[in-house]
Amino acid sequence: MKVVVDMTKCQDHGQCVFAAPDVFSFDDAGRLAYVPDPDDALLEEVEEAADVCPLQAIRIEG
Repeated sequence: MKVVVDMTKCQDHGQCVFAAPDVFSFDDAGRLAYVPDPDDALLEEVEEAADVCPLQAIRIEG
């Protein structure tokens, strides 16, 4: 699985961080950071994160 976040859409609401904390987090500057190629076992969490993103900035590929 590959996770892609459109950083031009992302406004750092953080819903993805709550839904999938093993994949999404905030960096020291308060900006979203994420693992672009998380383990496939985390698919359900990543799908939830994509679903709850208010700006639909998260895409799952492969």
